[in-house]
Amino acid sequence: MERRKIALVTGGAGFIGSHLSEFLIGHGYYVRILDNLSNGTMSNLDTINPDDYQLIIGDVSADLDLDWFKDVEVIFHLAGIGDVIPSIQFPINYMRVNSYGTYNLLNAASQSRIKNFIYAASSSCYGNAKVPTNERADISMMHPYALSKYLGEQAVLNWPKYSEIRAMSVCVFNAYGRRFKSSGAYGSVLGVFLKQSLEGVALTVVGDGSQTRDFVHVKDLCRAFYLTFTKGTSGSRYNIGSGKGVSILEIAKLLGSSIVHIPKRAGEAIDTLADIAKAREELGWEPTIDFSDGLRELIDNIQEWKSAPLWTPESIKKEVSRWDDLIGKKNGL
Repeated sequence: MERRKIALVTGGAGFIGSHLSEFLIGHGYYVRILDNLSNGTMSNLDTINPDDYQLIIGDVSADLDLDWFKDVEVIFHLAGIGDVIPSIQFPINYMRVNSYGTYNLLNAASQSRIKNFIYAASSSCYGNAKVPTNERADISMMHPYALSKYLGEQAVLNWPKYSEIRAMSVCVFNAYGRRFKSSGAYGSVLGVFLKQSLEGVALTVVGDGSQTRDFVHVKDLCRAFYLTFTKGTSGSRYNIGSGKGVSILEIAKLLGSSIVHIPKRAGEAIDTLADIAKAREELGWEPTIDFSDGLRELIDNIQEWKSAPLWTPESIKKEVSRWDDLIGKKNGL
């Protein structure tokens, strides 16, 4: 029997990581998942045959056992801390995990002579960029989360200059799909809206709702990660989104719920829209899942949001006041 190739997925018990692990297994890989389960859950792995993966409980910013890297062909580095507002409160923790953790993992990969390293970067590094946003757009980090992810990405893209690693980054815009994060700090509009819709309360639309987001389905995103590994150019970043913007108000209308308008937030991007020409040309990648179809999938499984926190205009106001105080005033917004 032919021995299966091995992929290491950090953060593999998380939303994107569990889907990617499943995708890789479907392409003939045995997957080692490195996760400290701070964000990921065992239930995210329920659809995967236990014979197809090994779960290693560990932290990328701590000591790494080189045995974990034995015979690994490729590392997909998705582990990290998300959420913007907590990064303003606890920036050192974000730097430790997202920045130093990436350096630590790269070092272990070099010691283990691993040849391929793919990093999950964040489009938040572009800030309020002109849209559509290509890979040459100016960098404008508006909070510690964006900074910590960007520093990690710069380590990845520069590592091939002084090692034999072939390293690339997938710059993720707004990923969504089943197993999408349903707990924690106030964040993605989809998560907020789905819980509000489930509970039958008004959807909290920020401002007039004309701001847009580029949502890419997690299954399309997994293909992008894989094609970056198989076809990408070392040292390159690839912007991955749907290439289409959807307004917040349009999402509310698709959910068919009543709405309530809440004040705009200082420092928040007005629009996000990925220019995916580079991914099309170099990777042969195209998004295939329309947002309305992806949203219908979430609505059909809306009970998965039963345990998610319910955000109200009052609780949102209290939470984002930290953003306004720490970011808005410093930037004169």
